[in-house]
Amino acid sequence: MALIRRVSSSFPRVVGFGNRSLYSLNSPCESLDSPTSSSFVHGIHVFHCPDAVGIVAKLSECIASRGGNILNADVFVPENKSVFHYRSQFLFDPCKWPRMQMDEDFLRISKLFNAWKSVVRVPDQDTKYKIAILASKHDHCLVDLLHQWQRGNLPVEITCVVSNHERAPNTHVMCFLERHGIAYHYLQTYNDNKREGEILELVKNTDFLVLARYMQVLSGDFLRSYGNDIINIHHGLLPSFKGSNPSKQAFNAGVKLIGATAHFVTEELDAGPIIEQMVERVSHRDNLQSFVQKSENLEKQCLTNAIKSYCELRVLPYEKNRTVVF
Repeated sequence: MALIRRVSSSFPRVVGFGNRSLYSLNSPCESLDSPTSSSFVHGIHVFHCPDAVGIVAKLSECIASRGGNILNADVFVPENKSVFHYRSQFLFDPCKWPRMQMDEDFLRISKLFNAWKSVVRVPDQDTKYKIAILASKHDHCLVDLLHQWQRGNLPVEITCVVSNHERAPNTHVMCFLERHGIAYHYLQTYNDNKREGEILELVKNTDFLVLARYMQVLSGDFLRSYGNDIINIHHGLLPSFKGSNPSKQAFNAGVKLIGATAHFVTEELDAGPIIEQMVERVSHRDNLQSFVQKSENLEKQCLTNAIKSYCELRVLPYEKNRTVVF
């Protein structure tokens, strides 16, 4: 993924900003935790359209005319491509700017610039994203997601956990799920039957899926039938170390840099658009246990960050198999 350069500037400098790649507009009231008034709520707007003069001005004018206040805005126009990517966070008074009116206002601008995508999200008012988690035997990512959700760090509703691995009723995961009323569905898979039809029925009302080290390859038919996004996590030892126990293979080979990648699932195995990546150094002082622990910690953090970015509308498509992550 290409690196995106960020240049911070105060809002007045936007006027006349020319040859730009990516820039951020920040108001003095940038903290989302410190709104200027208790009646104000936080909104997010994502806009994707052909590049043109005056887009930022129109979007800013729209928010300001309704009494809103932009906290920050990010714009990215790829080099040699007339494509405009935009994401803003703003405060507004829902009494002065009702949600229906907001949608109409942004729709009008969307039509004006022939936008491909214009999405508004108000986290305090909109329903949380409904997700299902698919997991196998390794449960470090599953356990971390459940605890992150319990602490309120993930703005999602977990509808169920689907697994091809049977867990005993007295395990930590099963006790947690039972305590919080989250269904666990064990579906044993076979080489000639991945139980995809049953999985589709279980997840049909979800907004997106999370593969928390789910060790089954989803077919193209499944992806097309489901229709929504699927986020996967895998360690950074591929493709050099495949098969059984890749961590031990990498450790024995003296690997010094490990990582994890969260990406969208496509029909091409582990090659979908990347959402998040993390790396960490290991050394001769690490034993196999600490090596594995560091690798699993990266997977947990990377997957959590990817889900947060997705829910906060920070991920935008950019060419084939590429994303803009604000």
